[in-house]
Amino acid sequence: MSDGDFWSLVGFSVAMTITPGPNNLMVAAAAANNGITDTVPHIVGIAVGFTLMLAIVAAGLGGVVMGVPFLHPVLQWGGAIWLLYLAWKIAAAPAPEANRIKRPPLGFFGAALFQWVNPKAWMIALGAASEFVIPGRPLTLEAARIAGVFAIVAIPCILPWAMLGSGTARILNAPHRLRVFNVAMAVLLVASVVPMLVR
Repeated sequence: MSDGDFWSLVGFSVAMTITPGPNNLMVAAAAANNGITDTVPHIVGIAVGFTLMLAIVAAGLGGVVMGVPFLHPVLQWGGAIWLLYLAWKIAAAPAPEANRIKRPPLGFFGAALFQWVNPKAWMIALGAASEFVIPGRPLTLEAARIAGVFAIVAIPCILPWAMLGSGTARILNAPHRLRVFNVAMAVLLVASVVPMLVR
């Protein structure tokens, strides 16, 4: 792999990981409601879950999904329904004072498993596999290389969203402001999926 190819992969992984999407919006909402510390398992779950998913997709599952015509829309719409549920959960989250046990909408395992129904995660994984796997090289090593780059950039790219949510929480000290923020995050979460469903 040339230096140009490597930096192209790094740029792609940073752009795809740091831009708004279901993962980042849910992290921001979780940090606004619970703080950064309680949101760390969610962040790590995204990083580990997506890295594993990307490695599996790049190693060959992506070809299976694209080769079976009905699987792709099933994954897209199944993910959209799950996101609607999560958006409702965020919008309906009580103020911290009213909730004795503070925890983010998803913990480590929930965030890791969520990647399999996240339409943006599938779009990124299929795009990375088709664009950056070098033909003629061992597929397992290629999958590990691509997933490794995403693993390295994941937490540094997701953490700013948690910081944004946590910083916003200082402004949202009144329950009605926090409710407006949660509803806005829920609406953005739903809106982030629409472009992937209408392509």
